Amino acid sequence: MTDHGYRAFLEEMLAPLGSVSIRRMFGGLGLFRDGLMFGLAVRDVLYLKVTPDETASFAAEGSAPFSYAGKGGRVTVIASYWQAPDRLSDDPEEFVAWARRACTAAERAQIGGGGGGGG
Repeated sequence: MTDHGYRAFLEEMLAPLGSVSIRRMFGGLGLFRDGLMFGLAVRDVLYLKVTPDETASFAAEGSAPFSYAGKGGRVTVIASYWQAPDRLSDDPEEFVAWARRACTAAERAQIGGGGGGGG
C-alpha cells in the first residue's frame, strides 16, 4: 500500500499539471489527467507511462518496467509503465517535465487504441 505521505508528495509535485486526480488501484495509486492514466505509484515507487521509443531513456537511468508476481510465481511485466528515476524527487521542474511526457504517452496510447488504463 502506498503511504499517505507519498500521496501528498505526489499531489504537491504534480500540482503544476493542473487537474490531476489520484485514485486507489492495484494496491497503490493511479495518476490520471483528463481521464487518462499516466502513472502508477506502488509501495512509494512511481511508474510513468511511456511510449516504446522512450524506454531507452528510462533504461539509461537504471529504470525498469513495472512488474508483479502473479499466480504460480509467474512475473508479469507491464512494459508501458517504467519506474521514474529517483533523482526526479529532488527536482520539481524535471519531475513535472517527465510527468508531462507520461501524459503525452497516455494520450498517444488513447489515439492509437491502446487505452489509458493500467496496461
